[in-house]
Amino acid sequence: MTANAQSWLDLPDDTGFGLGNLPYGVFSDASGRRRTGVGIGDFVLDLHAVTGDDVHATGSLNAFMARGPEAWQALRTELTTWLTDAAHREKVEPRLLARTDVTMHLPIEVADYVDFYSSQHHAENLGRMFRPDSPPLTPNWKHLPIGYHGRSGTVQVSGTPVVRPAGQRKVPSDDAPTFGPSQRLDIEAEIGFVVGTPSELGRPVPLGDFADHVFGVCLVNDWSARDLQAWEYVPLGPFLGKSFLTSVSPWVVPLAAFGEARVNPPARDPKPLPYLDDTDGEPWGLDIAIEVRLNGELISCPPFDLMYWTPAQQLAHMTVNGASLRTGDLFASGTVSGPRSDQRGSFIELSWGGKEPLELSDGSTRTFLEDGDVVTLTATAPGAGGSRISLGEVTGRIEPATMP
Repeated sequence: MTANAQSWLDLPDDTGFGLGNLPYGVFSDASGRRRTGVGIGDFVLDLHAVTGDDVHATGSLNAFMARGPEAWQALRTELTTWLTDAAHREKVEPRLLARTDVTMHLPIEVADYVDFYSSQHHAENLGRMFRPDSPPLTPNWKHLPIGYHGRSGTVQVSGTPVVRPAGQRKVPSDDAPTFGPSQRLDIEAEIGFVVGTPSELGRPVPLGDFADHVFGVCLVNDWSARDLQAWEYVPLGPFLGKSFLTSVSPWVVPLAAFGEARVNPPARDPKPLPYLDDTDGEPWGLDIAIEVRLNGELISCPPFDLMYWTPAQQLAHMTVNGASLRTGDLFASGTVSGPRSDQRGSFIELSWGGKEPLELSDGSTRTFLEDGDVVTLTATAPGAGGSRISLGEVTGRIEPATMP
């Protein structure tokens, strides 16, 4: 029996939106009203209509997420009962809308946005490209999860056009910088984590409290202008090369859905400092399989289970100095890449800095993205009873630059 067989809904066995998933999103229908929905099969369950709770009519998940883990689990239990016990069918079925008939919106009001750099394969690839005469990893990389604070106001939902950014760029052969549209527009295939429960200023969040604060998981594409980034990032790090847009999937999958996806992360050497040491606990490595498509063609399959630093370690490091969490905080894993060339989560790796163009099935090639290109990320993870849970998708189409 599969995880979906017990529902009174006619759910395909291979749906990624079964009872083991139950992701949350914000949708509108012909009325234009934004409210919270839960994905089930090919439908969206209107939570405000079925519960009468105004927390689901705010147009954002934030108010519900702020209620905390007990409320999250209580509603998840209710949802499972409503969708499996035929006694609730009369109440629930009229509140189901076809996903094709609704518009999905940004699911959260993003408070702070932090992006990490936690794939060893990605970091080593970039190190070999840009520092060929030095060790590929910087001296601090295996001691702490490196990250930066991004621009929360430009985090947008899947489908938002990706307007090619313009800015300063300078190649080594130029005497001075030039200004214009980015010529090295790139993706970063990532997994994001959404904070539901805030924390107090001055009080670090330990590894063991990860699930008390993180509500769920989403897909992230942290679009990057590599030429702008290369010129601006010394000495303070990413700025305009990253801040023009970050795309997220419309669905936030509850952390509770990932019970079957928990795995041990890679061995760490050297051993992390005590506040990051998860060897005696229950590490939060996750078996999530990502797929990257360019104009519909599968070009890469980055494996999240190989990430060196887990989201729990990222959260612990992000707050160890006393920084507080807010409901709606979003932190992303950083580019996910594996050891093989077809597991790289960015075009800078897939084309090896532009030196080895990626060959596509139609005979064309890419080093970086061209206007009109459409990039789609999808991801799945193991679910109960041999099922797969889907994180949905995040898609963006490259539009020409708007020059000042």
